[in-house]
Amino acid sequence: MVIAAAADRADGRISRLVHVDAYVPRDGDSCWSSTNERFREVFAAGAAATGYAVRPPDGGHTRRRPHPLASFLQTIRLTGTLAQVLRREFLYCTGWEDRTPFAELRTRLRADPEWQVHDVPSGHDAMHEAPEAVAALLLGE
Repeated sequence: MVIAAAADRADGRISRLVHVDAYVPRDGDSCWSSTNERFREVFAAGAAATGYAVRPPDGGHTRRRPHPLASFLQTIRLTGTLAQVLRREFLYCTGWEDRTPFAELRTRLRADPEWQVHDVPSGHDAMHEAPEAVAALLLGE
């Protein structure tokens, strides 16, 4: 959500945008509306203790911190200038096919000629699990 909003407001100053196993929102979308039912349940369960802070799932990196539930619900406002980014890419992590909320998004973007879709054999944390593959993609190799 964040990189889409930043690129939309950059007024054509960005030439390439790479979403790494991430939501690619349209105007009016939210993380909540973009995800699947399984992850809505994860978000709700993560906020159960406080009612407002979604804690990260167990077992991940120790630097992860809770996020406000509102950040998952807030809709994004895009002006359309995101279309000025000439090179838009989506990196799909194939190592968690049984849980990923990005499978439908991958299908949508593969059908869109303005997007390039790359598959990487890793779980969601591709930067740590497959750093060479992510670096090669980012460097255009």
